[in-house]
Amino acid sequence: MGSTDAVAHIDLHPLEDDDLDAVFEMMRDRDAVQAAAFTASDPDDRDAFEAWIARQRSAPDVACLVVTENGGFAGTIAAFTVEGDREVSYWIAKHAWGRGIATEALRLLIAREAERPLFARVATHNAASRAVLAKVGFTEVSRDVDFAPGVGREVEEIVMTLVPMLE
Repeated sequence: MGSTDAVAHIDLHPLEDDDLDAVFEMMRDRDAVQAAAFTASDPDDRDAFEAWIARQRSAPDVACLVVTENGGFAGTIAAFTVEGDREVSYWIAKHAWGRGIATEALRLLIAREAERPLFARVATHNAASRAVLAKVGFTEVSRDVDFAPGVGREVEEIVMTLVPMLE
């Protein structure tokens, strides 16, 4: 097996100040913003980003983690509570798309999160993210339509859940 065929080592670590520039740049990528759809109104507004990330980092119910691939930045992943439901979300840097990094990062996060069910939301047009969620066991529970700043219009959103396995 050549070095290009080597399996990447995926890990998660708490978001640190040194990660913020990479996270900001990742969340500004136009292709990623289109795919995610439900993003910041202005992905280029650094002040708004700093305020948002500060709120996330200080919230006691938010686990905001960095995804690394072989020690290098590959994205972010988080777990948080919305109206009593535990949700997960991830954003993988464009350079890391299509190699199973999101799937492995989500598996790692799920292993850390004891609460079930877990929920995730995804724009219907984001087939890659829907596939990641399905690979780790999330299934669709509902659909909704909401305004998505990333595409500048209303977009259908799928709500998916991961429930405990029956024993």
